[in-house]
Amino acid sequence: MKLLIVNADDFGLTEGVSRAIIRGHREGIVTSTSALALGPAFDKTSRWLNDAPGLGVGAHLAVVGEDPPLLTAGEIPTLVDRRGRLCMSWRQFLPLAALGRVDPADLRREFSAQLDRIEDAGVTIDHIDTHQNVHLWPAVRKVVLDLGRERGIRAVRVTRSARQRVTGLVVRRLSTSLVRECDGSGWVYPAASTGLDEAGHLDTTAKMIGAIASLARTGAATAELATHPGEHGDTHLSRYQWGYRWGAEGDALCSTEVRAAVDRFDFELGTFRDLADARR
Repeated sequence: MKLLIVNADDFGLTEGVSRAIIRGHREGIVTSTSALALGPAFDKTSRWLNDAPGLGVGAHLAVVGEDPPLLTAGEIPTLVDRRGRLCMSWRQFLPLAALGRVDPADLRREFSAQLDRIEDAGVTIDHIDTHQNVHLWPAVRKVVLDLGRERGIRAVRVTRSARQRVTGLVVRRLSTSLVRECDGSGWVYPAASTGLDEAGHLDTTAKMIGAIASLARTGAATAELATHPGEHGDTHLSRYQWGYRWGAEGDALCSTEVRAAVDRFDFELGTFRDLADARR
Protein backbone atom coordinates (compact mmCIF):
# COMPACT_ATOMS: atom_id res chain seq x y z
CA MET A 1 0.00 0.00 0.00
CA LYS A 2 1.10 3.55 -0.74
CA LEU A 3 0.55 6.48 1.60
CA LEU A 4 -1.76 9.28 0.46
CA ILE A 5 -2.01 12.49 2.47
CA VAL A 6 -5.07 14.54 1.53
CA ASN A 7 -4.35 18.00 2.89
CA ALA A 8 -6.97 20.75 3.03
CA ASP A 9 -5.36 24.18 3.06
CA ASP A 10 -6.44 27.39 4.82
CA PHE A 11 -8.06 26.20 8.04
CA GLY A 12 -9.12 29.41 9.77
CA LEU A 13 -9.62 31.44 6.60
CA THR A 14 -13.38 31.57 7.25
CA GLU A 15 -15.75 29.62 9.47
CA GLY A 16 -17.18 27.99 6.35
CA VAL A 17 -13.78 26.82 5.14
CA SER A 18 -12.98 25.42 8.57
CA ARG A 19 -16.32 23.59 8.79
CA ALA A 20 -15.81 22.15 5.31
CA ILE A 21 -12.40 20.83 6.29
CA ILE A 22 -13.81 19.12 9.37
CA ARG A 23 -16.63 17.71 7.24
CA GLY A 24 -14.11 16.49 4.65
CA HIS A 25 -12.27 14.66 7.42
CA ARG A 26 -15.35 13.09 8.99
CA GLU A 27 -17.29 12.29 5.82
CA GLY A 28 -14.62 12.22 3.13
CA ILE A 29 -10.95 11.59 2.47
CA VAL A 30 -9.32 14.63 4.14
CA THR A 31 -6.60 13.42 6.51
CA SER A 32 -4.65 16.62 7.11
CA THR A 33 -5.07 20.38 7.16
CA SER A 34 -2.84 23.45 7.16
CA ALA A 35 -3.81 26.08 9.72
CA LEU A 36 -3.65 29.70 8.59
CA ALA A 37 -2.83 31.70 11.71
CA LEU A 38 -3.58 34.94 9.85
CA GLY A 39 -7.05 33.72 8.94
CA PRO A 40 -9.86 35.93 10.29
CA ALA A 41 -11.67 32.84 11.64
CA PHE A 42 -8.66 31.09 13.15
CA ASP A 43 -9.25 32.11 16.76
CA LYS A 44 -12.89 31.01 16.67
CA THR A 45 -12.39 27.76 14.79
CA SER A 46 -9.04 26.50 16.09
CA ARG A 47 -10.75 24.75 19.00
CA TRP A 48 -12.66 22.61 16.51
CA LEU A 49 -9.39 20.82 15.78
CA ASN A 50 -9.44 19.38 19.28
CA ASP A 51 -12.60 17.49 18.33
CA ALA A 52 -10.86 15.89 15.34
CA PRO A 53 -7.85 14.10 16.87
CA GLY A 54 -7.23 12.00 13.78
CA LEU A 55 -6.76 15.05 11.58
CA GLY A 56 -3.12 15.99 11.07
CA VAL A 57 -2.43 19.71 11.38
CA GLY A 58 0.35 21.72 9.76
CA ALA A 59 1.25 25.40 9.77
CA HIS A 60 0.25 27.31 6.63
CA LEU A 61 2.74 30.14 7.11
CA ALA A 62 1.79 33.33 5.29
CA VAL A 63 3.79 36.32 4.16
CA VAL A 64 1.48 37.25 1.26
CA GLY A 65 -2.25 37.70 0.91
CA GLU A 66 -5.25 39.81 1.79
CA ASP A 67 -5.08 39.37 5.56
CA PRO A 68 -2.76 41.44 7.80
CA PRO A 69 0.30 40.00 9.50
CA LEU A 70 0.30 39.24 13.21
CA LEU A 71 3.11 41.68 13.93
CA THR A 72 3.20 45.43 13.44
CA ALA A 73 4.84 47.25 10.56
CA GLY A 74 7.54 48.42 12.94
CA GLU A 75 8.43 44.82 13.79
CA ILE A 76 8.53 43.53 10.19
CA PRO A 77 9.15 46.62 8.01
CA THR A 78 10.45 44.76 4.94
CA LEU A 79 7.35 42.56 4.69
CA VAL A 80 4.72 45.29 4.46
CA ASP A 81 3.92 48.44 2.50
CA ARG A 82 3.29 51.90 3.93
CA ARG A 83 -0.19 50.85 4.99
CA GLY A 84 1.11 47.81 6.84
CA ARG A 85 -0.17 45.37 4.22
CA LEU A 86 1.60 42.25 2.99
CA CYS A 87 2.25 41.73 -0.71
CA MET A 88 -0.95 40.48 -2.27
CA SER A 89 0.74 37.50 -3.93
CA TRP A 90 4.00 35.75 -4.66
CA ARG A 91 4.18 37.76 -7.89
CA GLN A 92 4.93 40.89 -5.88
CA PHE A 93 6.85 39.21 -3.06
CA LEU A 94 9.42 37.15 -4.95
CA PRO A 95 10.93 40.05 -6.96
CA LEU A 96 11.50 41.87 -3.67
CA ALA A 97 13.08 38.78 -2.17
CA ALA A 98 15.29 38.31 -5.25
CA LEU A 99 16.52 41.90 -4.91
CA GLY A 100 17.43 41.31 -1.25
CA ARG A 101 14.73 43.68 -0.01
CA VAL A 102 13.15 41.12 2.34
CA ASP A 103 14.97 40.81 5.66
CA PRO A 104 15.14 37.15 6.82
CA ALA A 105 14.91 38.42 10.40
CA ASP A 106 11.50 39.89 9.59
CA LEU A 107 10.40 36.58 8.09
CA ARG A 108 11.60 34.78 11.18
CA ARG A 109 9.71 37.08 13.53
CA GLU A 110 6.42 36.88 11.65
CA PHE A 111 6.60 33.13 11.03
CA SER A 112 7.49 32.57 14.69
CA ALA A 113 4.44 34.56 15.76
CA GLN A 114 2.24 32.45 13.48
CA LEU A 115 3.68 29.19 14.82
CA ASP A 116 3.17 30.46 18.35
CA ARG A 117 -0.46 31.31 17.64
CA ILE A 118 -1.16 27.80 16.36
CA GLU A 119 0.65 26.11 19.23
CA ASP A 120 -1.01 28.39 21.79
CA ALA A 121 -4.35 27.08 20.52
CA GLY A 122 -3.29 23.65 21.77
CA VAL A 123 -2.51 22.31 18.31
CA THR A 124 0.43 19.99 17.65
CA ILE A 125 2.02 20.92 14.33
CA ASP A 126 3.11 17.95 12.23
CA HIS A 127 4.33 19.75 9.10
CA ILE A 128 4.96 23.12 7.54
CA ASP A 129 3.84 24.60 4.24
CA THR A 130 3.23 28.16 3.12
CA HIS A 131 0.51 30.31 1.61
CA GLN A 132 1.17 30.48 -2.14
CA ASN A 133 4.14 28.13 -1.65
CA VAL A 134 6.70 30.87 -1.05
CA HIS A 135 8.84 28.45 1.00
CA LEU A 136 10.19 27.15 -2.30
CA TRP A 137 12.24 30.34 -2.53
CA PRO A 138 15.69 29.66 -0.96
CA ALA A 139 15.75 32.58 1.50
CA VAL A 140 12.25 31.78 2.76
CA ARG A 141 13.01 28.06 2.80
CA LYS A 142 16.00 28.59 5.07
CA VAL A 143 13.92 30.45 7.64
CA VAL A 144 11.14 27.84 7.49
CA LEU A 145 13.50 24.89 7.91
CA ASP A 146 15.44 26.60 10.71
CA LEU A 147 12.24 27.29 12.64
CA GLY A 148 11.01 23.75 12.06
CA ARG A 149 14.22 22.26 13.42
CA GLU A 150 14.00 24.44 16.51
CA ARG A 151 10.44 23.30 17.18
CA GLY A 152 10.87 19.63 16.40
CA ILE A 153 8.93 19.76 13.12
CA ARG A 154 10.63 17.73 10.40
CA ALA A 155 8.02 17.38 7.63
CA VAL A 156 7.40 19.84 4.82
CA ARG A 157 5.37 20.14 1.64
CA VAL A 158 7.31 19.87 -1.60
CA THR A 159 5.17 21.67 -4.17
CA ARG A 160 5.32 20.38 -7.74
CA SER A 161 3.99 21.43 -11.12
CA ALA A 162 3.48 19.59 -14.40
CA ARG A 163 3.00 22.73 -16.44
CA GLN A 164 5.43 23.48 -19.23
CA ARG A 165 5.17 27.23 -18.95
CA VAL A 166 7.86 29.30 -17.20
CA THR A 167 6.15 29.16 -13.81
CA GLY A 168 6.02 25.37 -13.92
CA LEU A 169 9.67 25.09 -14.88
CA VAL A 170 10.71 27.40 -12.04
CA VAL A 171 8.60 25.47 -9.53
CA ARG A 172 10.24 22.21 -10.57
CA ARG A 173 13.72 23.67 -10.24
CA LEU A 174 12.96 25.10 -6.80
CA SER A 175 11.27 21.92 -5.61
CA THR A 176 14.30 19.88 -6.68
CA SER A 177 16.50 22.19 -4.63
CA LEU A 178 14.19 21.82 -1.61
CA VAL A 179 14.30 18.02 -1.92
CA ARG A 180 18.10 18.06 -1.92
CA GLU A 181 18.18 20.17 1.23
CA CYS A 182 15.62 17.99 2.97
CA ASP A 183 17.53 14.83 2.11
CA GLY A 184 20.68 16.33 3.54
CA SER A 185 19.12 17.54 6.78
CA GLY A 186 16.72 14.81 7.85
CA TRP A 187 13.43 16.35 6.75
CA VAL A 188 10.66 14.15 5.32
CA TYR A 189 8.26 15.05 2.52
CA PRO A 190 5.81 13.27 0.20
CA ALA A 191 7.66 11.86 -2.79
CA ALA A 192 4.90 12.97 -5.16
CA SER A 193 2.35 15.75 -4.94
CA THR A 194 -0.34 17.50 -6.90
CA GLY A 195 -2.78 20.31 -6.33
CA LEU A 196 -0.83 23.40 -7.35
CA ASP A 197 -1.77 23.40 -11.01
CA GLU A 198 -5.37 22.49 -10.12
CA ALA A 199 -5.66 24.78 -7.08
CA GLY A 200 -9.27 25.56 -6.27
CA HIS A 201 -10.54 23.63 -9.27
CA LEU A 202 -10.62 20.00 -8.18
CA ASP A 203 -14.31 20.73 -8.26
CA THR A 204 -15.81 17.54 -9.68
CA THR A 205 -15.60 13.90 -8.77
CA ALA A 206 -13.90 13.19 -12.09
CA LYS A 207 -11.19 15.81 -11.52
CA MET A 208 -10.53 14.57 -7.99
CA ILE A 209 -10.24 10.98 -9.18
CA GLY A 210 -7.99 12.16 -12.00
CA ALA A 211 -5.66 13.82 -9.51
CA ILE A 212 -5.47 10.65 -7.43
CA ALA A 213 -4.80 8.62 -10.58
CA SER A 214 -1.97 10.97 -11.57
CA LEU A 215 -0.31 10.42 -8.19
CA ALA A 216 -0.67 6.66 -8.58
CA ARG A 217 1.02 6.80 -11.98
CA THR A 218 4.16 8.28 -10.43
CA GLY A 219 4.76 5.01 -8.59
CA ALA A 220 5.80 6.97 -5.50
CA ALA A 221 5.39 5.32 -2.11
CA THR A 222 4.17 8.57 -0.54
CA ALA A 223 2.05 11.33 -2.03
CA GLU A 224 0.17 14.49 -1.11
CA LEU A 225 -3.03 15.79 -2.66
CA ALA A 226 -3.43 19.49 -1.76
CA THR A 227 -7.05 20.66 -1.74
CA HIS A 228 -9.15 23.74 -0.92
CA PRO A 229 -12.61 22.83 0.36
CA GLY A 230 -15.20 25.30 1.56
CA GLU A 231 -18.94 25.75 1.90
CA HIS A 232 -21.36 26.82 -0.80
CA GLY A 233 -22.61 30.36 -0.29
CA ASP A 234 -19.85 31.43 2.10
CA THR A 235 -20.08 35.21 1.66
CA HIS A 236 -16.89 35.76 3.64
CA LEU A 237 -14.93 34.27 0.74
CA SER A 238 -15.90 37.15 -1.53
CA ARG A 239 -12.91 39.17 -0.33
CA TYR A 240 -10.54 36.55 -1.79
CA GLN A 241 -10.38 36.96 -5.56
CA TRP A 242 -8.80 33.59 -6.27
CA GLY A 243 -11.49 32.13 -8.50
CA TYR A 244 -11.65 28.98 -6.38
CA ARG A 245 -14.70 26.69 -6.33
CA TRP A 246 -14.50 25.88 -2.64
CA GLY A 247 -17.96 24.37 -2.21
CA ALA A 248 -17.71 22.05 -5.20
CA GLU A 249 -14.25 20.90 -4.08
CA GLY A 250 -15.61 20.15 -0.62
CA ASP A 251 -18.37 18.03 -2.15
CA ALA A 252 -15.89 16.10 -4.30
CA LEU A 253 -13.77 15.26 -1.27
CA CYS A 254 -16.82 13.67 0.37
CA SER A 255 -17.83 11.67 -2.71
CA THR A 256 -18.12 7.91 -2.29
CA GLU A 257 -16.65 7.51 -5.77
CA VAL A 258 -13.54 9.42 -4.73
CA ARG A 259 -13.17 7.29 -1.61
CA ALA A 260 -13.46 4.17 -3.75
CA ALA A 261 -10.74 5.52 -6.07
CA VAL A 262 -8.34 5.80 -3.13
CA ASP A 263 -8.74 2.07 -2.58
CA ARG A 264 -8.70 1.24 -6.28
CA PHE A 265 -5.33 2.92 -6.75
CA ASP A 266 -3.93 1.06 -3.75
CA PHE A 267 -3.52 4.07 -1.45
CA GLU A 268 -3.77 4.09 2.30
CA LEU A 269 -4.87 7.42 3.77
CA GLY A 270 -2.58 9.02 6.36
CA THR A 271 -0.94 12.19 7.62
CA PHE A 272 2.48 13.80 7.56
CA ARG A 273 3.18 11.99 10.84
CA ASP A 274 3.13 8.74 8.88
CA LEU A 275 5.84 9.81 6.43
CA ALA A 276 8.80 8.62 8.48
CA ASP A 277 7.43 5.08 8.72
CA ALA A 278 6.31 5.00 5.08
CA ARG A 279 9.80 5.91 3.85
CA ARG A 280 11.61 3.14 5.73
